[in-house]
Amino acid sequence: MESILELLKDWVIIRGFGSKALSILITVVLAAIAVKTTNSLVNRLFDEEKPSKINMDPHRMSTIRGLLKNLLKYIIYFIAFTSIARLFIDITGLIATAGVGGLAIGFGAQNLVRDVITGFFILIEEQYNVGAFVQVDGISGIVEDMTLRVTKIRDFNGDLHIVPNGEVKKVTNKSNGKMRALVEMSIAYEEDIDRAIEVLTQASEKLQAENQSILEGPTVLGVSRLDDSDVVISVMAKTVPMEQWSTERLMLKTFKQAFDKEGIEIPYPRRVIINQSE
Repeated sequence: MESILELLKDWVIIRGFGSKALSILITVVLAAIAVKTTNSLVNRLFDEEKPSKINMDPHRMSTIRGLLKNLLKYIIYFIAFTSIARLFIDITGLIATAGVGGLAIGFGAQNLVRDVITGFFILIEEQYNVGAFVQVDGISGIVEDMTLRVTKIRDFNGDLHIVPNGEVKKVTNKSNGKMRALVEMSIAYEEDIDRAIEVLTQASEKLQAENQSILEGPTVLGVSRLDDSDVVISVMAKTVPMEQWSTERLMLKTFKQAFDKEGIEIPYPRRVIINQSE
């Protein structure tokens, strides 16, 4: 009889652990399904291919979408954690005694709270969005992702910088408004300056008509510098964000071809060698 009672006792224990393990498994699966479902719903809500749903800037829409998905994921994970914790401890008693260790936890989590609050202020004040070219505390690059706690910046070398939002002290947003594209063209001192400016002006007008990313100009500013062997003429344009570098390359190519077509010389270093016998 004692052996039977021991077996029954062990069976009850094993059954209890099996039931809890099954409950944990079901909770984890449901949490994963919920996260995937909410992510799908958020993606459908902020579908960039259907801007009629929400009239918002695409970059800001992408930022809010990432933050909302992140927030919903944390909420689902918290609910799943509390559901699993109920299987082992009394949540009511834990909440009642939470005030004892709340102060210590608060000191440990103050950086986390600061990061989250700062993240919300960055979003509300529109300091930057996903896809923006920014400089944050000496780090320059493209904002690749933004969560409630951190901002991920990819620099032009390919390195990914993860900056806690609470440590963002100074932000320089280089994607806000029209961007400047500035090039300098050199001509020889023997060339006619007015003719060179006229050629640059005609090439600029053609360039603006064919390029939608140019918002203003290009405008020939005139002679900006007299160097040792050349006269420097500056040309400036205003472009949409992140297109200033490609516009500068296109301007240099177009102006060089225009000078070659009109026979205007761009000076370059030359070396003349005279033999002593001559």
